[in-house]
Amino acid sequence: MSSVHLENININFGSIKALSNLNLEIKDGEFFVLLGPTGAGKTTTLRIISGLDKPDSGKIYFDNEEMNEIQPAFRDTSYVFQQYSLYPHYSVYDNLAFPLRSPLRKSDKKTIDDRVLQIARLLKIENKLNNKATQLSGGEMQRVSLGRALVREPNIYLMDEPLSSLDAKLREELRVELKKIQTDLNATILYVTHDQIEATTMADRIGVLKEGILTQVGTPQEIYEEPNSIYVANRLGSPKINILENKQIHNSQNSSASYVGIRPEDIKIDQNGSYDVKIETTELLGAETLVSFKSDTIDGTLLTQENINVGEGDKIKIDINKSKILYFDNNEQRIV
Repeated sequence: MSSVHLENININFGSIKALSNLNLEIKDGEFFVLLGPTGAGKTTTLRIISGLDKPDSGKIYFDNEEMNEIQPAFRDTSYVFQQYSLYPHYSVYDNLAFPLRSPLRKSDKKTIDDRVLQIARLLKIENKLNNKATQLSGGEMQRVSLGRALVREPNIYLMDEPLSSLDAKLREELRVELKKIQTDLNATILYVTHDQIEATTMADRIGVLKEGILTQVGTPQEIYEEPNSIYVANRLGSPKINILENKQIHNSQNSSASYVGIRPEDIKIDQNGSYDVKIETTELLGAETLVSFKSDTIDGTLLTQENINVGEGDKIKIDINKSKILYFDNNEQRIV
Protein backbone atom coordinates (compact mmCIF):
# COMPACT_ATOMS: atom_id res chain seq x y z
CA MET A 1 0.00 0.00 0.00
CA SER A 2 1.00 3.63 -0.43
CA SER A 3 0.51 7.03 1.09
CA VAL A 4 -1.17 9.59 -1.18
CA HIS A 5 -0.50 13.31 -1.23
CA LEU A 6 -2.46 15.92 -3.17
CA GLU A 7 -0.79 19.32 -3.44
CA ASN A 8 -2.71 22.48 -4.44
CA ILE A 9 -5.14 20.63 -6.70
CA ASN A 10 -7.44 22.81 -8.81
CA ILE A 11 -9.94 21.68 -11.42
CA ASN A 12 -12.79 23.46 -13.20
CA PHE A 13 -15.62 22.07 -15.27
CA GLY A 14 -16.67 25.04 -17.36
CA SER A 15 -17.63 27.80 -14.94
CA ILE A 16 -17.83 25.37 -11.99
CA LYS A 17 -14.80 25.19 -9.69
CA ALA A 18 -14.91 21.54 -8.65
CA LEU A 19 -11.81 21.60 -6.42
CA SER A 20 -9.99 24.64 -5.11
CA ASN A 21 -6.41 24.44 -3.78
CA LEU A 22 -6.99 20.97 -2.36
CA ASN A 23 -4.18 19.78 -0.10
CA LEU A 24 -4.68 16.30 1.29
CA GLU A 25 -2.42 13.68 2.89
CA ILE A 26 -3.65 10.08 3.19
CA LYS A 27 -1.33 7.93 5.26
CA ASP A 28 -0.20 4.42 4.35
CA GLY A 29 -2.71 1.96 5.86
CA GLU A 30 -5.22 4.68 6.72
CA PHE A 31 -9.01 4.57 6.30
CA PHE A 32 -9.69 8.15 5.23
CA VAL A 33 -13.23 9.38 4.58
CA LEU A 34 -14.19 12.45 2.56
CA LEU A 35 -17.54 13.72 3.81
CA GLY A 36 -19.77 16.21 2.06
CA PRO A 37 -23.02 16.71 0.15
CA THR A 38 -23.57 16.12 -3.56
CA GLY A 39 -21.44 18.53 -5.55
CA ALA A 40 -18.81 19.01 -2.84
CA GLY A 41 -16.01 17.51 -4.97
CA LYS A 42 -15.77 14.03 -3.44
CA THR A 43 -16.00 11.95 -6.62
CA THR A 44 -13.80 14.41 -8.52
CA THR A 45 -11.09 13.82 -5.90
CA LEU A 46 -11.29 10.06 -6.50
CA ARG A 47 -11.15 10.51 -10.27
CA ILE A 48 -8.08 12.75 -10.04
CA ILE A 49 -6.23 10.22 -7.86
CA SER A 50 -7.14 7.37 -10.21
CA GLY A 51 -6.16 9.39 -13.29
CA LEU A 52 -9.64 9.44 -14.84
CA ASP A 53 -9.62 13.25 -14.56
CA LYS A 54 -6.58 15.51 -14.89
CA PRO A 55 -6.28 18.57 -12.62
CA ASP A 56 -5.83 22.01 -14.16
CA SER A 57 -2.99 22.55 -11.70
CA GLY A 58 -1.42 20.85 -8.70
CA LYS A 59 0.51 17.66 -8.03
CA ILE A 60 -0.44 14.06 -7.16
CA TYR A 61 2.05 11.86 -5.31
CA PHE A 62 2.03 8.17 -4.35
CA ASP A 63 4.79 7.57 -1.78
CA ASN A 64 6.52 10.79 -2.91
CA GLU A 65 6.46 9.72 -6.57
CA GLU A 66 4.69 12.22 -8.81
CA MET A 67 1.81 10.60 -10.72
CA ASN A 68 0.43 13.45 -12.86
CA GLU A 69 1.67 12.01 -16.16
CA ILE A 70 1.13 8.35 -15.24
CA GLN A 71 -1.78 6.75 -17.10
CA PRO A 72 -4.66 5.28 -15.02
CA ALA A 73 -3.77 1.67 -15.84
CA PHE A 74 -0.30 2.15 -14.37
CA ARG A 75 -1.27 4.01 -11.20
CA ASP A 76 -2.39 0.73 -9.62
CA THR A 77 -5.52 2.00 -7.91
CA SER A 78 -8.66 -0.01 -7.29
CA TYR A 79 -12.01 1.76 -7.74
CA VAL A 80 -15.34 0.70 -6.18
CA PHE A 81 -18.35 2.43 -7.69
CA GLN A 82 -21.72 3.24 -6.15
CA GLN A 83 -23.52 0.77 -8.41
CA TYR A 84 -22.56 -2.90 -8.74
CA SER A 85 -19.88 -3.38 -11.39
CA LEU A 86 -20.16 -7.11 -12.12
CA TYR A 87 -20.17 -9.28 -15.22
CA PRO A 88 -23.64 -10.88 -14.98
CA HIS A 89 -22.75 -13.95 -17.10
CA TYR A 90 -19.67 -14.72 -14.96
CA SER A 91 -19.62 -16.77 -11.78
CA VAL A 92 -18.70 -15.09 -8.50
CA TYR A 93 -15.29 -16.76 -8.73
CA ASP A 94 -14.67 -15.40 -12.24
CA ASN A 95 -15.81 -11.92 -11.25
CA LEU A 96 -13.36 -11.92 -8.34
CA ALA A 97 -10.57 -13.45 -10.40
CA PHE A 98 -10.99 -11.10 -13.37
CA PRO A 99 -8.68 -8.30 -12.11
CA LEU A 100 -5.95 -10.86 -11.35
CA ARG A 101 -6.02 -12.22 -14.91
CA SER A 102 -4.84 -8.94 -16.40
CA PRO A 103 -1.76 -9.43 -18.65
CA LEU A 104 -0.06 -6.75 -16.56
CA ARG A 105 -0.17 -8.95 -13.46
CA LYS A 106 0.97 -12.34 -14.82
CA SER A 107 -0.55 -14.25 -11.88
CA ASP A 108 -0.52 -18.06 -11.98
CA LYS A 109 -3.64 -20.13 -11.28
CA LYS A 110 -2.67 -21.07 -7.72
CA THR A 111 -2.00 -17.45 -6.80
CA ILE A 112 -5.38 -16.46 -8.23
CA ASP A 113 -7.19 -19.32 -6.48
CA ASP A 114 -5.60 -18.52 -3.12
CA ARG A 115 -6.33 -14.79 -3.31
CA VAL A 116 -9.93 -15.26 -4.48
CA LEU A 117 -10.63 -17.70 -1.64
CA GLN A 118 -9.01 -15.38 0.91
CA ILE A 119 -11.18 -12.41 -0.11
CA ALA A 120 -14.32 -14.56 -0.46
CA ARG A 121 -13.85 -15.75 3.13
CA LEU A 122 -13.31 -12.22 4.40
CA LEU A 123 -16.54 -11.15 2.68
CA LYS A 124 -18.41 -14.32 3.73
CA ILE A 125 -19.28 -15.34 0.17
CA GLU A 126 -17.06 -18.42 -0.17
CA ASN A 127 -20.20 -20.59 -0.53
CA LYS A 128 -21.32 -18.47 -3.52
CA LEU A 129 -18.21 -18.81 -5.70
CA ASN A 130 -19.94 -21.03 -8.28
CA ASN A 131 -23.09 -18.89 -8.48
CA LYS A 132 -23.72 -16.54 -11.39
CA ALA A 133 -23.88 -12.86 -10.42
CA THR A 134 -27.55 -12.80 -11.46
CA GLN A 135 -28.35 -15.36 -8.74
CA LEU A 136 -27.20 -13.09 -5.91
CA SER A 137 -29.07 -10.78 -3.58
CA GLY A 138 -28.30 -7.06 -3.54
CA GLY A 139 -26.09 -7.41 -0.50
CA GLU A 140 -24.19 -10.35 -2.02
CA MET A 141 -23.69 -8.47 -5.28
CA GLN A 142 -22.18 -5.52 -3.43
CA ARG A 143 -19.91 -7.90 -1.50
CA VAL A 144 -18.66 -9.29 -4.81
CA SER A 145 -18.21 -5.77 -6.16
CA LEU A 146 -16.11 -4.92 -3.11
CA GLY A 147 -14.25 -8.21 -3.53
CA ARG A 148 -13.28 -7.32 -7.12
CA ALA A 149 -11.47 -4.32 -5.71
CA LEU A 150 -10.05 -6.00 -2.61
CA VAL A 151 -8.67 -9.02 -4.49
CA ARG A 152 -5.92 -6.83 -5.87
CA GLU A 153 -3.28 -5.22 -3.67
CA PRO A 154 -3.13 -1.73 -5.19
CA ASN A 155 -1.54 1.48 -3.97
CA ILE A 156 -4.91 2.69 -2.72
CA TYR A 157 -8.56 1.61 -2.75
CA LEU A 158 -10.93 4.34 -3.96
CA MET A 159 -14.54 3.85 -2.84
CA ASP A 160 -17.37 6.02 -4.13
CA GLU A 161 -20.34 5.60 -1.75
CA PRO A 162 -20.40 1.81 -2.31
CA LEU A 163 -23.05 1.15 0.35
CA SER A 164 -25.53 3.89 -0.52
CA SER A 165 -27.84 1.69 -2.60
CA LEU A 166 -28.27 -0.93 0.15
CA ASP A 167 -30.91 -1.04 2.86
CA ALA A 168 -30.07 0.13 6.39
CA LYS A 169 -29.43 -3.33 7.84
CA LEU A 170 -27.05 -4.35 5.04
CA ARG A 171 -25.23 -1.02 5.23
CA GLU A 172 -24.64 -1.56 8.94
CA GLU A 173 -23.32 -5.11 8.37
CA LEU A 174 -20.99 -4.08 5.56
CA ARG A 175 -19.67 -1.05 7.46
CA VAL A 176 -18.45 -3.36 10.20
CA GLU A 177 -17.06 -5.92 7.74
CA LEU A 178 -15.32 -3.35 5.57
CA LYS A 179 -13.55 -1.71 8.50
CA LYS A 180 -12.41 -5.14 9.77
CA ILE A 181 -11.13 -6.10 6.32
CA GLN A 182 -9.25 -2.81 6.00
CA THR A 183 -7.56 -3.46 9.34
CA ASP A 184 -6.76 -7.07 8.45
CA LEU A 185 -5.23 -6.09 5.09
CA ASN A 186 -3.61 -2.89 6.40
CA ALA A 187 -5.16 -1.29 3.32
CA THR A 188 -5.05 2.38 2.36
CA ILE A 189 -8.63 3.44 1.61
CA LEU A 190 -10.12 6.73 0.47
CA TYR A 191 -13.86 6.43 0.96
CA VAL A 192 -16.30 9.17 -0.01
CA THR A 193 -19.79 9.56 1.40
CA HIS A 194 -22.49 12.04 2.36
CA ASP A 195 -23.47 9.73 5.27
CA GLN A 196 -22.09 10.91 8.61
CA ILE A 197 -22.64 7.50 10.24
CA GLU A 198 -20.42 5.81 7.64
CA ALA A 199 -17.81 8.51 8.22
CA THR A 200 -17.73 8.33 12.00
CA THR A 201 -17.90 4.53 12.31
CA MET A 202 -15.23 3.65 9.72
CA ALA A 203 -12.78 6.54 9.41
CA ASP A 204 -9.41 6.91 11.04
CA ARG A 205 -9.66 10.52 9.88
CA ILE A 206 -12.36 12.56 8.14
CA GLY A 207 -11.98 15.40 5.66
CA VAL A 208 -15.03 17.65 5.29
CA LEU A 209 -15.56 19.11 1.80
CA LYS A 210 -17.68 22.12 0.92
CA GLU A 211 -18.01 23.32 -2.67
CA GLY A 212 -14.57 21.98 -3.61
CA ILE A 213 -12.81 23.30 -0.52
CA LEU A 214 -11.43 21.04 2.21
CA THR A 215 -12.70 22.83 5.30
CA GLN A 216 -11.38 20.59 8.11
CA VAL A 217 -9.47 17.34 8.67
CA GLY A 218 -9.38 15.36 11.90
CA THR A 219 -10.41 12.21 13.71
CA PRO A 220 -14.16 11.64 14.06
CA GLN A 221 -13.96 12.74 17.69
CA GLU A 222 -12.00 15.89 16.82
CA ILE A 223 -14.46 16.87 14.10
CA TYR A 224 -17.43 16.23 16.37
CA GLU A 225 -16.10 17.99 19.46
CA GLU A 226 -14.08 20.78 17.82
CA PRO A 227 -15.71 21.77 14.50
CA ASN A 228 -14.13 24.88 12.99
CA SER A 229 -17.38 26.20 11.49
CA ILE A 230 -21.15 25.86 11.63
CA TYR A 231 -20.98 23.99 8.32
CA VAL A 232 -18.70 21.31 9.81
CA ALA A 233 -20.71 21.17 13.05
CA ASN A 234 -23.83 20.40 11.02
CA ARG A 235 -22.12 17.59 9.08
CA LEU A 236 -21.56 15.38 12.14
CA GLY A 237 -23.95 14.47 14.91
CA SER A 238 -27.33 12.79 15.01
CA PRO A 239 -29.53 14.39 16.20
CA LYS A 240 -28.11 17.57 14.66
CA ILE A 241 -26.46 20.26 16.72
CA ASN A 242 -28.63 23.17 17.88
CA ILE A 243 -27.49 26.42 16.25
CA LEU A 244 -28.83 29.50 18.06
CA GLU A 245 -28.13 33.20 18.15
CA ASN A 246 -25.75 34.10 20.96
CA LYS A 247 -28.27 36.56 22.40
CA GLN A 248 -30.62 33.65 23.15
CA ILE A 249 -28.17 32.29 25.76
CA HIS A 250 -28.43 33.61 29.31
CA ASN A 251 -25.14 35.11 30.53
CA SER A 252 -23.15 34.08 27.46
CA GLN A 253 -19.46 33.57 28.17
CA ASN A 254 -18.45 35.08 24.81
CA SER A 255 -20.05 38.44 24.06
CA SER A 256 -18.30 38.73 20.66
CA ALA A 257 -19.97 35.59 19.24
CA SER A 258 -22.90 35.82 16.83
CA TYR A 259 -23.98 32.19 17.08
CA VAL A 260 -23.65 29.27 19.45
CA GLY A 261 -23.73 25.53 18.85
CA ILE A 262 -25.08 23.17 21.50
CA ARG A 263 -25.23 19.40 21.09
CA PRO A 264 -28.59 17.89 22.17
CA GLU A 265 -26.85 15.76 24.83
CA ASP A 266 -25.56 18.95 26.48
CA ILE A 267 -29.07 20.21 27.29
CA LYS A 268 -30.75 18.67 30.35
CA ILE A 269 -34.21 18.68 31.85
CA ASP A 270 -33.70 20.35 35.23
CA GLN A 271 -36.40 21.54 37.63
CA ASN A 272 -34.02 24.33 38.64
CA GLY A 273 -33.08 25.14 35.05
CA SER A 274 -32.68 28.63 33.59
CA TYR A 275 -35.07 28.22 30.65
CA ASP A 276 -38.84 27.65 30.67
CA VAL A 277 -39.88 25.79 27.54
CA LYS A 278 -42.79 23.81 26.15
CA ILE A 279 -42.37 20.31 24.71
CA GLU A 280 -43.34 20.00 21.06
CA THR A 281 -42.54 16.31 20.46
CA THR A 282 -40.84 13.35 22.10
CA GLU A 283 -39.24 10.51 20.17
CA LEU A 284 -38.06 7.28 21.80
CA LEU A 285 -34.68 6.20 20.37
CA GLY A 286 -34.10 2.99 22.28
CA ALA A 287 -32.25 3.87 25.47
CA GLU A 288 -32.53 7.61 24.76
CA THR A 289 -35.39 10.04 24.19
CA LEU A 290 -35.20 12.97 21.80
CA VAL A 291 -37.22 15.95 23.02
CA SER A 292 -38.06 18.94 20.81
CA PHE A 293 -38.85 22.10 22.77
CA LYS A 294 -39.77 25.71 22.13
CA SER A 295 -40.34 28.99 23.94
CA ASP A 296 -40.54 32.67 23.03
CA THR A 297 -36.75 32.96 23.34
CA ILE A 298 -35.22 29.55 22.59
CA ASP A 299 -36.02 26.37 20.67
CA GLY A 300 -34.17 23.18 19.84
CA THR A 301 -33.76 19.52 20.80
CA LEU A 302 -32.30 17.69 23.76
CA LEU A 303 -31.29 14.07 24.19
CA THR A 304 -31.81 12.34 27.51
CA GLN A 305 -31.28 8.82 28.88
CA GLU A 306 -33.60 9.50 31.81
CA ASN A 307 -37.14 8.17 32.01
CA ILE A 308 -39.33 11.20 31.46
CA ASN A 309 -43.06 11.33 32.14
CA VAL A 310 -43.79 14.30 29.93
CA GLY A 311 -45.32 14.73 26.51
CA GLU A 312 -46.41 17.17 23.85
CA GLY A 313 -47.54 20.51 25.28
CA ASP A 314 -46.04 19.98 28.75
CA LYS A 315 -43.97 22.79 30.26
CA ILE A 316 -40.53 21.97 31.64
CA LYS A 317 -37.34 23.69 32.72
CA ILE A 318 -34.04 23.00 30.98
CA ASP A 319 -30.42 23.94 31.51
CA ILE A 320 -27.39 24.07 29.22
CA ASN A 321 -23.90 22.79 30.00
CA LYS A 322 -22.09 26.07 29.30
CA SER A 323 -18.67 24.40 29.23
CA LYS A 324 -19.79 22.54 26.09
CA ILE A 325 -21.12 25.53 24.14
CA LEU A 326 -19.36 26.21 20.82
CA TYR A 327 -19.12 29.87 19.77
CA PHE A 328 -19.13 31.12 16.16
CA ASP A 329 -18.59 34.54 14.61
CA ASN A 330 -20.73 36.41 12.10
CA ASN A 331 -19.10 34.42 9.26
CA GLU A 332 -20.08 31.17 11.00
CA GLN A 333 -16.44 30.38 11.82
CA ARG A 334 -15.48 28.95 15.20
CA ILE A 335 -14.22 31.27 17.94
CA VAL A 336 -11.73 29.42 20.14
